Amino acid sequence: MGTHRKALRTTAVGAVSATLIAGGVLGFAPAAQAATNSVRFVDITGDGGTTLKANVVTPAGADGSHRHPLLVMPTSWGFPQVQYLAQAQKLADSGYVVVAYNVRGFWQSGGGIEVAGPPDVADASKVIDWALANTPSDAGHIGMAGVSYGAGISLLAAAHDKRIKAVASLSGWADLIDSIYSGRTEHSQATALLDGVGLVTGRPSAETSQVFKDFFAADLSKEQELIDWGKKRSAATYVDQINKNGAAIMLANAWGDTIFPPNQIADFYGRLTGPKRLELRPGDHATAELTGLFGLPNDVWTDTERWFDHYLKGEDNGIDRERPVQLKSRSTGGYEGYPDWKSVGATRRKIDLAGTATVHANVDSGADGGVVFLSSILDQVAQLPPVASIPLLPRRWAAVWQSERYSGAQQVRGTARLHTTLTPTAESGTLVAYLYDVGPLGLGKLVTDAPYTWHGRTPGTAFDVDLDLFSTAYDVPAGHRLALVIDTVDPLYIEHNPSGAQLTFSSPVDDPSYVSVPLREQ
Repeated sequence: MGTHRKALRTTAVGAVSATLIAGGVLGFAPAAQAATNSVRFVDITGDGGTTLKANVVTPAGADGSHRHPLLVMPTSWGFPQVQYLAQAQKLADSGYVVVAYNVRGFWQSGGGIEVAGPPDVADASKVIDWALANTPSDAGHIGMAGVSYGAGISLLAAAHDKRIKAVASLSGWADLIDSIYSGRTEHSQATALLDGVGLVTGRPSAETSQVFKDFFAADLSKEQELIDWGKKRSAATYVDQINKNGAAIMLANAWGDTIFPPNQIADFYGRLTGPKRLELRPGDHATAELTGLFGLPNDVWTDTERWFDHYLKGEDNGIDRERPVQLKSRSTGGYEGYPDWKSVGATRRKIDLAGTATVHANVDSGADGGVVFLSSILDQVAQLPPVASIPLLPRRWAAVWQSERYSGAQQVRGTARLHTTLTPTAESGTLVAYLYDVGPLGLGKLVTDAPYTWHGRTPGTAFDVDLDLFSTAYDVPAGHRLALVIDTVDPLYIEHNPSGAQLTFSSPVDDPSYVSVPLREQ
């Protein structure tokens, strides 16, 4: 697996370069805009004496005679401290004191990369302490916001610091393991990108370096250690404490997020009991928020400010009376409001996976989830998801089932679920399930997918597979059909099929196989 990891890191270098180019633009463009404004660059002492590089933007004319609500914003993974300057200026113009800081281990901040470990959570509280002592901020009105890494740290901080009254988590995670290791399958392409960015822009701690090494080695003996490490860094682990502290939580993510898929965020949202809001849009990781970092009009940042205006400033702007689940389909431009997540896919339609199909492992059939970032961005801007010719998929390496042609449009909303009976020839293995929208000529557009890995099974003995595909919102046109495809290799994931392995899918009479598709109530 050492050669595999080297290849993954090499592949990540190109993505890292693109990320850093974008980071440079996002860093310098807002800085130029903010140059005429009062921006103060400071050093803040974080946990254990670690120096955190930060910037402070205060409302015009703030002289200490009046206290202002405070917003603390940790940076994204690999981004410099100037990342949020454009938005910080807008928020300061609206009356907020904004402190943005470079998280430990990256750029000029000290320490090592801890992947939102306890030192990162403690740092957030130290930044709040510093702001209360050194800016005209109000201790009773404190919020945190961030994109990606900053989003995850903000949620974790809300569990550990009851002074935080509101959070906007943008393209963040709630369950780190369910993000990068869903279905017991290593999301290798996405994690290689994170690893590569960390190596280029920061200094991974010894623990972080070892975790990445074990992850790419796919060492089963280290699995529980990985899970324990990830759970410690997951807001879902501390949801009871978040609920007890009572912070108002806004979650905004993208359907096609290849680093933090939407299922884990939706599950976390359902467990929150305080004021909450869930927004899901087309795009990949952090692409929905991107234009806002340039200071351009952006729905995510507009709602973020409205969220804080209501829960920190007490403004009656109506955001608390809107339906709290706001979705935008990948196929249409408008927003849809729902009272809760379970109402999103109010109706379910099953596609029977009848008969028996045997596939041979170790070969990519041509059905796959695309390329990290690129594929979902194409879907976001041009509605061009990954495609496959369903009739031409080789049945030796791919099992295929199709629905009837639909007389009317099918609005897929939420989480499709696969149930099947699998008989493997090896004790370990991996499958990847794909749901396609198939047009009249047989061209399939990817609706959703998900991987599934098993270990310790008895060869030749059947067992049930229940798999949630990644949540989505996609409109299947009238005259099209849905197809469920299963194969064993996808460039996005590490697969665990021994050479020569075969998988047989069946549908017993007393336990038929199916894929359950959630549909919007018409």
